[in-house]
Amino acid sequence: METISTILYFLITIGILVFVHELGHFLAAIACGMRAEVFAIGMGNRVFGWNKVTGFTFGKLKEDLELNDHTDYRVSAFPIGGYVKISGMIDESLDTELAASEPKPWEYRSKPVWQRMIVISAGVIMNILLAIGIFWGINYVQGDSFMQTTEVGIVIKDSPAANAGLRTGDRIVSVNGKTMEHWEMIQASIYVDFMGQDITLAVERNGAPMTISIPHSSIPDISETTFGIVPNNTEAVINDVVAGRPAEKAGLLPNDVILSINGISVFNQENVITLISANPEKEVPVTVKRNGEMKTIAVTPSAEGRIGITVGSRYNGPVLVKQYGLFESFPRGIRQTISATTLYAQSIWQLIAGKAEFTKSVGGPVKIAQMATRSAEVGIISFLAFTALLSISLAVMNILPFPALDGGHLIVLLYEAIFRRPLPGIVQIRIQQAGMAILLAFMVFVLYNDIFG
Repeated sequence: METISTILYFLITIGILVFVHELGHFLAAIACGMRAEVFAIGMGNRVFGWNKVTGFTFGKLKEDLELNDHTDYRVSAFPIGGYVKISGMIDESLDTELAASEPKPWEYRSKPVWQRMIVISAGVIMNILLAIGIFWGINYVQGDSFMQTTEVGIVIKDSPAANAGLRTGDRIVSVNGKTMEHWEMIQASIYVDFMGQDITLAVERNGAPMTISIPHSSIPDISETTFGIVPNNTEAVINDVVAGRPAEKAGLLPNDVILSINGISVFNQENVITLISANPEKEVPVTVKRNGEMKTIAVTPSAEGRIGITVGSRYNGPVLVKQYGLFESFPRGIRQTISATTLYAQSIWQLIAGKAEFTKSVGGPVKIAQMATRSAEVGIISFLAFTALLSISLAVMNILPFPALDGGHLIVLLYEAIFRRPLPGIVQIRIQQAGMAILLAFMVFVLYNDIFG
């Protein structure tokens, strides 16, 4: 049953995102006077579908069937992905017959460059709009929750915060003169509001006021590492347990709260990593809280000092809840979408620059399915928020200037706009073929990494 529910949540999530993405291409194509021959959910052979010429039918359509300006809406055999087949467009179908025929008035290739750019960009735009809509709804229905503390619980060793002189127990009063009301304000001030600027913290330490100045060069990019402070009232919680690793064999489970390791209390992921890695191939007692009960479980880390878990810090202190009206919620949804898009873009840049480990940063269908299932188990709001983030991820990935992606098509169109002539059709086809081959190899690697990484 668990496997079935995981597959179901994965298909629902991917189905929503692909449908919205392809709907963008479809609507834009129709608006620009292009014919959309096929709107498919899934890939591969046609299972069933409907169009105005044949009505509802099963199986493949006849090869010589002329739909003219009608679209065949279909469900295909392989339930991952989907596509819109636009007449006269060199796309993932790799139709090589286009190169030998003259453009027709209703075809993609006969339209102005600016219209084709709109059609290509529409899928990404729809994914971004979906994320904005979801965040807008979440903000309106649920409001927002803030960690109602400005007290530093932990300063991570050798972090920028530690080097600046911050200490456990410090209460951050203001950042660059702006009064701090909760922990999220502190994070936003450091990473967003005063990004690229020197930071001056007004701090209260043991009841006495003091000032800490931090040059902007000492503040890391949020996608590289953290500033190094954790609020008080936090606990270390297991987010994931890797199959076949020491943690699973010992009986540790996701959502276990780690209280101590080897008798030493822990409060965040840094504590856990430090204590586990310090005891390679040595059995250590790990005390956890599970469903309100305390358990002590003996775990033996590997020779590399790992046990196969991912750990996060969870806040368990007082929470400030704010409710927003319908129109107040909308700009918040936009800001959340912009922030998430920026983070995804920065993460991709870190991969390209070699500053992040590829195998740990990239997840495929298995990881998506697992995360979708966990978010759904938490509740519909969590599932929707995950879907919004995945929609943003899909948008960012698709706009990359790589053959077979929307961004690759845009580069080809930019070439045509600049040099006033299109790339030869056969060249475009070869570019698509190369891009598809690389993408398929990448998908195989990602799936392998999901299962065995």
